[in-house]
Amino acid sequence: MALNADNVRVGLNGNIYLAPKGTTAPVDLDSAWGVGWADLGYLSEDGVSMEYSTDSEDINAWQSLSPVRKVLTSVDMTLGFTALELKTATIKLYFPGSTMTDVGGSVHKLDIPAAPTPDERAIGLEWVDGAVKNRLIIPRGEVTERGAITVGRSAAVGLEMTISAYATSAPEIAVWLSNDPAWSAIAA
Repeated sequence: MALNADNVRVGLNGNIYLAPKGTTAPVDLDSAWGVGWADLGYLSEDGVSMEYSTDSEDINAWQSLSPVRKVLTSVDMTLGFTALELKTATIKLYFPGSTMTDVGGSVHKLDIPAAPTPDERAIGLEWVDGAVKNRLIIPRGEVTERGAITVGRSAAVGLEMTISAYATSAPEIAVWLSNDPAWSAIAA
């Protein structure tokens, strides 16, 4: 196998988009994120971490010291990021079930529920590296982990979150679109 530095990618720029669960997502790389999709804005310079893992269980037999089979028992996919813009979309994502109201003039109030209900959303991740564009679309997911909010003098206040992808009626947990010339459906 030949080494090819032209196939090395970075995420020079990108965005996270959220929409109500069931919102139609773009089906190609040229379509705009349609009605219902909200851009979360600035993210920390660390960008977005994407994790995909599987677990399996060994099936052992009396006659063998090694497993005779492995059975897939779970699939987990997550996106982790820190939102830097403290706006309604990011704050309500961090605090599920919260409500924002204006209490007069320029004062706003966030009511954070003691027992939030599930807050499933459609999630889109888009990133570019020159002319190479990628979109990852998770039709159903929600924030399942939150980092501490640090308020200090020398750093932006950030909302650290991890979104977990959930299964849908489709066979895919997510769809990744790319115009990367290194990708080929024919080559293995």
